[in-house]
Amino acid sequence: MARQIAETPILFGEDAKRFLHDMDHVQPASQEEKQEACQSYEWMKSIATFQM
Repeated sequence: MARQIAETPILFGEDAKRFLHDMDHVQPASQEEKQEACQSYEWMKSIATFQM
């Protein structure tokens, strides 16, 4: 049987400030990072042996 999911902790002080700052200043992934992720995904697909 699965364990119950615990409540998400509330952030206070510097942790909350850092979190809000990070959420307001999200930078999109570069083209190089996207290409690397696609290559990794294709590699994982090529070695996967799942039965459908």
